[in-house]
Amino acid sequence: MPRSVNSVASKARRKKVLKSAKGYFGRRKNVYTVAKNAVERALQYSYRDRRVKKREFRKLWIQRINAGARQHGLSYSKFMGLLSQAGVDINRKVLADMAMNDPKGFEALVKQVSK
Repeated sequence: MPRSVNSVASKARRKKVLKSAKGYFGRRKNVYTVAKNAVERALQYSYRDRRVKKREFRKLWIQRINAGARQHGLSYSKFMGLLSQAGVDINRKVLADMAMNDPKGFEALVKQVSK
């Protein structure tokens, strides 16, 4: 009995990889084996960087809060300590947004906690 190969599934699998490699440069976009390696690597980076993105944003928020607090004579750590003592429960994302886009509101918050 002849060997049966499921060419429909094989072609679909290759097509899926090449579709994912759309926009890549050189052979990465149209040679299956090269495209497969490029797509696998891209997926690994995207998995890793979904976690790295959270770290990067937290670092950015801390830098913005620190810059805003230093304009009012406080360091980041002192300001966050005063916030927790005062029982103000605002996350870093909102604090960073206030420091950038609402300096008067941020100043009022600094004055309120530094009393």
